[in-house]
Amino acid sequence: MRTYTPKKTMDYEDVVRESARLAMGETKPLETAVAIYLYIRMPIPASYSKARTKDCLIGVEKHTKKPDWDNVAKAITDALNGIVYLDDCQIVSAHIKKLYGAEPCVDVLVKEELE
Repeated sequence: MRTYTPKKTMDYEDVVRESARLAMGETKPLETAVAIYLYIRMPIPASYSKARTKDCLIGVEKHTKKPDWDNVAKAITDALNGIVYLDDCQIVSAHIKKLYGAEPCVDVLVKEELE
């Protein structure tokens, strides 16, 4: 069986990988169990009214469109392999939130899961 990763996903993983390398500097990858927190901020469509945009920014309107949160999370956790942690199998807990944001981005926090 073969798996196929679309070019768009591979390009995104490359961006995440490079950002992680810059953030980690000379720090070695974690070898322990880890928890990951992802805050996926999606762009607000330009066609939305000011009132609807405000609702998006304050969380009244939820982002229930593509991409699915799990696809974004998979790309990010795969890209962090060997940089932030040795392998994403070390992730033992996750908190993922997909929402609208003024600037599209993903905030990532990885910490050792010591308890």
